[in-house]
Amino acid sequence: MRTAIEWLDVLNRFADRADEIALSFFRRQSLRVEHKPDLTPVTEADTTIEHSIRKLAAASHPEMGILGEEEGESGRQEGLRLIIDPIDATQNFVRGIPAFATLLAIEEYGEIVAGVVSAPAMSSRWCAARGAGASKNGTPVRVSGISIMGEAQLFHGDLSGRVETLPPAGAIELMRSTRRTRGFGDFYQHVLVAEGAGEISIDPELRAWDAAPLIVIVEEAGGKATSLDGRRDVYAGSLVATNGVLHTEVLSALAAHRQQK
Repeated sequence: MRTAIEWLDVLNRFADRADEIALSFFRRQSLRVEHKPDLTPVTEADTTIEHSIRKLAAASHPEMGILGEEEGESGRQEGLRLIIDPIDATQNFVRGIPAFATLLAIEEYGEIVAGVVSAPAMSSRWCAARGAGASKNGTPVRVSGISIMGEAQLFHGDLSGRVETLPPAGAIELMRSTRRTRGFGDFYQHVLVAEGAGEISIDPELRAWDAAPLIVIVEEAGGKATSLDGRRDVYAGSLVATNGVLHTEVLSALAAHRQQK
């Protein structure tokens, strides 16, 4: 079995190819866009990236299972799996907003050991290998040390509830207790926590391919990443990332509101 750092090298090679494909489609006038049953968009860039990475993985690591947003689960498992989100923030991609990324992770026996978030239109790539720290464009990143909720910055996603899930009960009250909030959403809010630009990010609904690399990046940067109910599980269906210092307070605030209901 490869080391976490060796797997990170593999993911970076896959991300290089994904970046080339993403940029070749980005802001293309003739971009083909379809919609899934849940109303989320999928573009030819999504499908092309995932298909390309699957081919690369099958050729170089045939023993590895694969879980991807567009093609589901395939290949051998044996405790080793590549997890792919070809384009996270597809709606940004469709609208020509550069805040989109390919998300890649290696899972070994239920543990995410390496992760890459590559945002080529932002010229940014966040990486982490278990036990080796996290980085952005090769420079180590670290969560902030802010320990007072009133000084914290909190990130969230869509507040309309029309397509994306509304923030959890108690989130608005939590936002009011912080210094500042911003609605970056998707991958970006969580990597901002990892690099110390904010202290809290809340994602009420996401899948394993949305969460996998983010969890290892936040943790290796010194933070904490769990579900809304405190589970450290890539398959839990939600994600709260913090600088670690405020994590218990954030989860307690959300839990207290649920109990009041």
